[in-house]
Amino acid sequence: MAQAGRVIIYGGRGALGAKCVSQFKANNFWVGSIDMAENPEADVNILVKKDENLQQQESSILDSVNSALNGSKLDGIFCVAGGWAGGNAAKDLVKNAELMWQQSVCSSLISASIAAKHLKDGGVVQLTGAKAALEGTPGMIGYGMAKAAVHHLTKSLSLKDSGLPEGAYAVAVLPITLDTPMNRKWMPKADFSSWTSLEFVSQLFLDWASGKNLPENGSLLQLVTKNNQTEVVPS
Repeated sequence: MAQAGRVIIYGGRGALGAKCVSQFKANNFWVGSIDMAENPEADVNILVKKDENLQQQESSILDSVNSALNGSKLDGIFCVAGGWAGGNAAKDLVKNAELMWQQSVCSSLISASIAAKHLKDGGVVQLTGAKAALEGTPGMIGYGMAKAAVHHLTKSLSLKDSGLPEGAYAVAVLPITLDTPMNRKWMPKADFSSWTSLEFVSQLFLDWASGKNLPENGSLLQLVTKNNQTEVVPS
């Protein structure tokens, strides 16, 4: 069977990233994973070196992507790296803001850089924002700031002269809570029927990489789940 296409999952070892790798592999895509640990299911693993600064990380990751693709183009780049930390102006503001910047913004910037060089015309680059960051986030200021920066990056990439290939789509998903094992562990009494399944998100990405149901370029898409049913709501 001919290969369906090529994608890179940034954050391919996390809960959502691993689900995305499995989903694309099951549908005959070549999949590259970028993370701090390897995903054995991926065709290629590119490891992020924590001891490097952002420019060094970009340089080494771009070199590895270039070698792995060997002239082929990507149908999609899906950045699902990130994390969460609380903190207000009185507690852990700078420490947690720096961590959130590294986890959400730095991974998004490198994904954009990969897209500029290796995405095919009409391909999709997806970044991960947060519904909470559409408003103020007093109990998690660093998190909100980082996700708001991802929203801005998405909008900027969708516009003329952004540096992306012709006809490329830049889209952000804005989850509320994803149904991951770690979230269930830390919030065992929550209403799981309002959490978005990893299956739903990975299927959304598969559709986009296959050229199906593509949203408007620059969309910030809230993932709103009620009674185990998820709606994609543009912001």
